[in-house]
Amino acid sequence: MPDPAARDAAEEASAFSHPAVAPDATAAYGDHPDQVVDFYAPRDGRTRAPLVVALHGGAWRAPYDRQHLTPFVDFLARRGFAVASVEYRRGPGLPHQGGTAPVAGRWPETFDDVAAALDAVPDLAAAHLPQADPRRTVLTGHSAGGHLALWAAARHVLPAGSPWRLPAPPELRGVVALAPISHFARAVELGVCGGAVTELLGGEAKYEERAASTDPSVLLPTGIATTVVQGREDIVVPYAVAEAYAEAAAKAGEEVGLTLLEGIGHFPLIDPAADACAVVAEEIAQLAW
Repeated sequence: MPDPAARDAAEEASAFSHPAVAPDATAAYGDHPDQVVDFYAPRDGRTRAPLVVALHGGAWRAPYDRQHLTPFVDFLARRGFAVASVEYRRGPGLPHQGGTAPVAGRWPETFDDVAAALDAVPDLAAAHLPQADPRRTVLTGHSAGGHLALWAAARHVLPAGSPWRLPAPPELRGVVALAPISHFARAVELGVCGGAVTELLGGEAKYEERAASTDPSVLLPTGIATTVVQGREDIVVPYAVAEAYAEAAAKAGEEVGLTLLEGIGHFPLIDPAADACAVVAEEIAQLAW
């Protein structure tokens, strides 16, 4: 039986070993340097290609930006997808007093940015990625980005008065969330990413109020086709989090697909050298085509 920590470290090293892939175009959706979207054209030259909107992970913390996701994004482009990779504001880069890790997320800027980016992508893609067919859009995201993908697809069921609420469901073929932080209570219970969920929401005093409009497990049902892909050996975001989200969906009367990959941890899902990455691409294709 491999040591779980050693397995995770090896998988992370493999996923992060690939050189960054430059986009074909970049466009701003706001004035802040992090308010940008990178566009990748399908490498086979096709037109009217399904559009995959990708949100990177990294526990909503500043050291992790969209660059580490570019090999995965390029992998999707080589599979015939048009891809929009979204950057967004994350934590300020400094730990809380007495802490060791950078603060997770900015409230409300992280959510402001994801909402603004998703609203802007159709027009930006029309201008910068004409090969894309926005009528066949699939959201995907890894880890914290998986959370943001699920949240973005649920904006039409946000509490009344939320500044991010949409009047109608977004025009999506579906969501493929990769090892997402999808159930806040279970993630907090398991200490996922060193308490990142509580930090994202501004601390314990604000947790309950803010979770009501940001926790995917309470924003159900959405009516949006959703699949979660999860490694059973994941020690970063354990599969118990995904199972709790799927159970919450079932209680809300909605079926969420849950693909559990045996012998797989957190990072192979975005590693082009791993078989798990091909599984992810197939799950996206099932919704897109």
